[in-house]
Amino acid sequence: MNKTERIFKIEQLISARKLLSFQQLLDETEVSPATLKRDLEYLRSRMKAPIVYDRDANGYRFSVDGQTPARVEFPGLWFNASEAAALLTMEHLLEELQPGLLKRHIEPLKARLKALLESTDHSHDEIQRRVRILHQGRRAPLNKFFETVANALLNRRQLGIGYYARGSNSTSERVISPQRLVCYRETWYLDAWCHLREDLRSFALDGVREAVVLESPAKEISERRLNEVLAEGYGIFSGRATATARLRFTPERARWVATEQWHPKQRSSVERDGSFVLEFPYADDRELVGDILRHGAAVEVLAPKELRSRVREQLAAAARRYAG
Repeated sequence: MNKTERIFKIEQLISARKLLSFQQLLDETEVSPATLKRDLEYLRSRMKAPIVYDRDANGYRFSVDGQTPARVEFPGLWFNASEAAALLTMEHLLEELQPGLLKRHIEPLKARLKALLESTDHSHDEIQRRVRILHQGRRAPLNKFFETVANALLNRRQLGIGYYARGSNSTSERVISPQRLVCYRETWYLDAWCHLREDLRSFALDGVREAVVLESPAKEISERRLNEVLAEGYGIFSGRATATARLRFTPERARWVATEQWHPKQRSSVERDGSFVLEFPYADDRELVGDILRHGAAVEVLAPKELRSRVREQLAAAARRYAG
């Protein structure tokens, strides 16, 4: 374990057991006596941890004004990757929030978030300058429609919408029963029962042109059915999985793809030459084709034939566009 992990572990051990001998700490941290002594000194001098050596009990414990504290909180430890991303993303979103009803509630939260970021012994401005959270490709819905949709969703009412579908370049009037909001790839979607199609659909909120909350109660769809229909497919497109994609990536591209999650039910294997084979179920291939194309010549669709043909057609069309 690295130094930060050891520091956490020593604190947790002493907090949990109240008293540990030097040998017990050695056994738990699996380091040399010299390293453990440096860690203990680091805790005292840099982390200001109130560690004392109790000669009578022959062990180390925490002591504040002669009393054993319930817990020692450490300043100066950096967050892990997910914590840092979550905190900085929250701050970014709060900074973008327009003044409104939440302002007086949000300002104290922003102050606490800033203080939390500064608890690493680094200034808030320095963290913002040195750590960036990039948001790319976001399609933001209009606030007034988002609020209307959220109101209908939480109050379990049907919603009348005017919806623009980019695929068909057409606008239609729908009555839907909202089930849940989903933020996917920086874009908000609404999973809902469409009374026009009599089926579950996902609607991109930036495609909503009109929204009115209706008096009729929303049709309830079980969580199990929502997941069966909307979570089995690939990406945001709904539908029960009807095919299995099988993709082979070059050994070079495998260095990246092998750590990615394309689907919760994916399976993978490595071939003798280092090629990486990825398999997963899907229902609608529109988003999948785009994700395959971004890897260019570094990926080959092995199955099914329909998906292979679709990707080949797109690549041929791209080649014709660049011809000459």
